[in-house]
Amino acid sequence: MLIKTRGIVLNYIRYRETSIIARVYTEQLGLQSYVVNGVRKAKPPGRIALFQPFTLLELVAYTSRQGGITRLSEFRCAEPFAAIPYDVRKSSVVLFLSEVVGRTVQEEEQNEPLFRFLHDSILRFDQQAEGFENFALEFLLQLANYLGFGAESGQEITSQVAFAGAAPNTAADTGPVALRFQEFDQYFDELLRTPAQATIPNGRVRRELLQVLIRYYQLHVEKLGEIRSLAVLSEVLAF
Repeated sequence: MLIKTRGIVLNYIRYRETSIIARVYTEQLGLQSYVVNGVRKAKPPGRIALFQPFTLLELVAYTSRQGGITRLSEFRCAEPFAAIPYDVRKSSVVLFLSEVVGRTVQEEEQNEPLFRFLHDSILRFDQQAEGFENFALEFLLQLANYLGFGAESGQEITSQVAFAGAAPNTAADTGPVALRFQEFDQYFDELLRTPAQATIPNGRVRRELLQVLIRYYQLHVEKLGEIRSLAVLSEVLAF
């Protein structure tokens, strides 16, 4: 059986000589894995670019009652990006967020509100010419609502992280971890309530907030593990 749906690419692995297995969050079926044949051939060029993280696709896919990996019959880019592939800061953020989504969203069933949030957030990020420094933080705070552990205040986040053990590398030389968490409360409150007016002073604080937030996710998502792309993102968060 074939189904037509929109999809958001999360990642892919190589499969055989010229194919891939792509993990795609779809509008109709939730998280799915698809074999995509021939996209790593030299000709025609460029098809593998359609499976970079968070690419928005229109798909015609085979489905199976038994679930598991199926195949794509057709695919094309639904809404081409204007900036993400060409801006190392944005592409680093997208790489990081797609890894988080890939590790936290596992349901193979329709969830229209979650798909709409992901789709609209990605497009908004691509279109922002400036003022997107805190996008990763805003995105993760909002995603937590769809995953069932959204916070209403910064103190809710930091108290859980502090109780479980401080996130790594968050203790600055200026004072104890507890005092740092009090500072983080204020920043998280701003991001939750008035994100456009958040006053995060620099990239160092931004990185620390992200580390705390990832620790918060680890407390709520079983086997989340290490987010490997966080190290890459940390290199560009000083903007």
